[in-house]
Amino acid sequence: MNEVQKNSIPKEVIWTLNELQNAGYESYIVGGCVRDIYLARVPHDYDVTTNATPEQIISVFEKTDRRVVYENNFGTVGIINKDLEKNHPGYEIEITPYRTEGNYSDSRRPDDVSFSTDIHEDLMRRDFTINAMAYDPIHNSLIDNYQGKEDLGNSVIRTVGNPDERFSEDALRIMRAIRFASQLGFICETETMTSIKKHAASLANISAERIRDEFIKLVDAPYAKDGMVHLHKLGLLEYIVPELLEGVDCEQGGIHSFDVWTHNIKSLEHGTYKEYPFYVKLAALFHDIGKPRTRRKANGRGSKEWTFYGHEVVGAKMTKEIMRRLKFPNETMDKVVKLVRYHMFFSDPDAITLSAVRRMIKNVGKELIWDLMDLRTCDRIGTGRPKEKPYRLRKYHAMIEEVMRDPISVGMLKINGDIMIGEMGLKPGPKMGWVLHALLEEVLDDPTLNTREYLEGRTRELFELEDHELKKLGEAGKDKKDEEEFRAVKKLHRKHKV
Repeated sequence: MNEVQKNSIPKEVIWTLNELQNAGYESYIVGGCVRDIYLARVPHDYDVTTNATPEQIISVFEKTDRRVVYENNFGTVGIINKDLEKNHPGYEIEITPYRTEGNYSDSRRPDDVSFSTDIHEDLMRRDFTINAMAYDPIHNSLIDNYQGKEDLGNSVIRTVGNPDERFSEDALRIMRAIRFASQLGFICETETMTSIKKHAASLANISAERIRDEFIKLVDAPYAKDGMVHLHKLGLLEYIVPELLEGVDCEQGGIHSFDVWTHNIKSLEHGTYKEYPFYVKLAALFHDIGKPRTRRKANGRGSKEWTFYGHEVVGAKMTKEIMRRLKFPNETMDKVVKLVRYHMFFSDPDAITLSAVRRMIKNVGKELIWDLMDLRTCDRIGTGRPKEKPYRLRKYHAMIEEVMRDPISVGMLKINGDIMIGEMGLKPGPKMGWVLHALLEEVLDDPTLNTREYLEGRTRELFELEDHELKKLGEAGKDKKDEEEFRAVKKLHRKHKV
């Protein structure tokens, strides 16, 4: 763990702290940003806390060239640094007065919030020790009442004070504990973990949107598989995605070394390792979720083999229900459902045809076809097989590229029949086709000739030729096109080693 370096903090943050201190107030950066810079991670944003009231904060910054935004019930004032990009951590800095909170009668939010003048009271209300540190980089002063820095060094998630009290206040902290562990590679200390299991049922009181947001962060975390294991072992999964539990101890047989649950989370693990987009990782987690509901004996009662016919269809329906329940955006839901639905595509290069590949691309869409290939590698590694892309899958990749690449045709030219007839006044007929193929041969030899000016001039010249001469040039153009098509396909095969 690294010590905080003042020069690692954006100058806009230092300026903000200075402005408050020069006006006679205390000011600290607090929470996740302090945690991240002690871990040598780059914070996504910086939160500032102070003993000034919202009105006093506004008074300080209204005199500057920064834009001040105040529309928060909790007293947070936003300072907008207009000269920075919006994704810069110093673009908008939120300043919140020290706060104390009342009772949490609904296990979701405090009944009332009051401003305080004591930083220690503010830190007392926070969830975990690693998020309960306040740092003043101007005076190099760290307030760490709950040994958060020590817990960072030991890679431990621990609540501030009594874990039963913290989780009773806001049950979502249960998921946040697992999410932080998944993001940081930490473990929950024993008392915290025991309390998580004890309070698991209180997740039922939390809104679907809040659970969804934490679930997204967990699935997208570097240690997502470990996080999923903890959700299961601590009894949380049944309040989030209970359908996944149907795969626990659901044996598959055949090429599969694991039960459905383990296979799904190992598929997710590979998606994490490859840093695939979130929706691909979620599809990896859900892709076989329909198997337990479709499992049948392969050859009668005595068989040790199982079939799962139609599990991709059932799984797609289940995935849609889950994502609707958790109120995922439609765009994300559509992607994940489509990937789950079509993950069982047939890829035997000895039996598959280019027309079958075209149908698959039509089903899943060009924008998702490579994500589907990535999901297939997650599925393969999740079975326990060591090779990510065997020959069959590499050949399928080559066939997809062959189908999707721009065809070598007269459609590549900057001139067409409509231009020849409508703008150049030429008569339609066989000559037009011969001219286009003759022009294509020239452009394939020298792509710089594919300009409207050159092609119009060359078209008029070619129309002056006798039919037999022009036909010969057109047929030579077709031969050239076929030759280039062959070369392009061979290049794809070399690229994929097939």
